[in-house]
Parts: sequence; structure tokens; C-alpha cells
Amino acid sequence: MTNIMAEPKLVKVVVNSGIGDLVKSKDAQEKFKNDLAQITGQLPSVRKAKISVAGFNLRAGMPVGMAVTLRGKRAMNFFKKLTSIVLPRLRDFRGVSKNSFDKFGNYTLGVAEHTVFPEIDPTKIDKPRSLEITVVTTAKDKDQGFKLLEALGMPFEKESI
Repeated sequence: MTNIMAEPKLVKVVVNSGIGDLVKSKDAQEKFKNDLAQITGQLPSVRKAKISVAGFNLRAGMPVGMAVTLRGKRAMNFFKKLTSIVLPRLRDFRGVSKNSFDKFGNYTLGVAEHTVFPEIDPTKIDKPRSLEITVVTTAKDKDQGFKLLEALGMPFEKESI
């Protein structure tokens, strides 16, 4: 009999995005913040620069990104929406890469446009933004993480012959 606590689980889903050119426009920042809140069901936190970089006109403390950490039921609901609704809506979608696991079994994927989410009306968006979605698991390695996400319904790309 195996220990049920030893089985890998989905711990959290982290959705984040850089806001690069939105730094100058507070109004555009608020719009995107609301879009991210609609997508995830949770208000995003604004990430600020830790250091100044003169080449990028960046000062320490300026907003550089937004992130949302979903746990528990919200994480599962978001994951289900991602795998069953959002990913199939992507143009020329043939499955997500199997190579995006880190050595601890966590999976990261990028979505080029946040307008693929059903909550967002593409006609009201001035510029689509990209999102980075990280699925954090309790898996010990890549293989365990792959098996867990495959069991949860992640559409991985099929092997080409």
C-alpha cells in the first residue's frame, strides 16, 4: 500500500507578465491589472524593480510586472480552464512541449496573447500582452511532474514518427 501523502499534487499556479511599456501610463496599467484579475479571479500584485538600470530607463521601485499566485480550488479551476478551453483556442495548437519542466517537476509555459482567455473581449484591448504560467507541483523530478500533469489533462504534444 502506498502512502497517499507521497503522491505528487498540484500546489499552486503562478501567472505573471512584464508590463514594460505600460510603466508610463497608469491608466493602461489599471486596465491590464483588471484583465489579469478577470482571467485569474484574483487581484494581481504589482512587482517592482529591485535595482536601477540606466540603459532601460529603469529606477529601483518602478513597476516592472504583475503576478498572481493561485492555490487550492482557484489553482485547480484555473488549470482546468487553461487545459480545456484556453490552450485548444491557440492558433495551430498541437500540444504543449514536454521539455518545459524544471528538475523539480514544475512546468512553465508562455501564452503569447492574453486575449485567448474567454473573459477578455479582444475588441476592447489596445495591445495583447504575453503571460507566463508556472504550474508548481510536489513532484520530485521531471517524470513525476509529467505523469501528474498528464493525468490532470495537460495536452502534451504527440511524438512525431
